[in-house]
Amino acid sequence: MSGSFVVTGGGRGVGRAIVERLISDGNSVAVLELDDSALAWLDTHVARSQLAAVVGNASDVVAANEAAHRAESVGPLRGWVNNAAVFRDAALDTHSSEEVLEVINLNLAPVVVGCATALLRFQAAGNGGSMVASPATRLNGPCVARCPMAQLRRLSKD
Repeated sequence: MSGSFVVTGGGRGVGRAIVERLISDGNSVAVLELDDSALAWLDTHVARSQLAAVVGNASDVVAANEAAHRAESVGPLRGWVNNAAVFRDAALDTHSSEEVLEVINLNLAPVVVGCATALLRFQAAGNGGSMVASPATRLNGPCVARCPMAQLRRLSKD
């Protein structure tokens, strides 16, 4: 059954590939993207009628709600893909705990806002849906992999 989806960070890379897959299955997609230049391709896309662009920060509740609204305007919201991520290296052995927490928050806040927005919309509509996080948003990148405790845990599993 087709419906609508929100894909954060869907302007390029993995996010765009997810958008392409969703529209190829007949769904509509609201693309929430921080960089408006990453959305230029939507204007000339063959499936333009299935796409909506929302420029904003995925951790901003107002932007997330706008994306959800745009998605719901063309069909029932069926899913939310948390793909937005900031790639910046910060490790506990080379950075302060505040810097590491800043990087974690940059990547976790959009996921929390996205999941909360989607959940509230699913509940209000009385239907279910899916919330997923792409590999780009998972917290096993450089800031965690270089943490001495993470290395100890990895060694103890080997």
